[in-house]
Amino acid sequence: MIRGDAMVNLKEILSDIARAIVDHPDDVVVTEEEKGDEVTLTLGVHADDMGMVIGRHGRIAKAIRSVMKSVAGTCGKKVNVEIKD
Repeated sequence: MIRGDAMVNLKEILSDIARAIVDHPDDVVVTEEEKGDEVTLTLGVHADDMGMVIGRHGRIAKAIRSVMKSVAGTCGKKVNVEIKD
């Protein structure tokens, strides 16, 4: 089991996922707020890329959140991913 922030950087993982699916990867911004074992990541992307990140009926956003929760679980954290309009 992986433990600690040294092994898993949630902010970097979310940033890498977002950059892989958008047309403007340089405009991807992820901010992190940590309170105990809970982490809130806020994802900001270029306005033209918002649809790519959310997907039809929110499917891409749900998939991103699912992956991030799985990764966070490996280091004993809870993650909440918010997408900034």
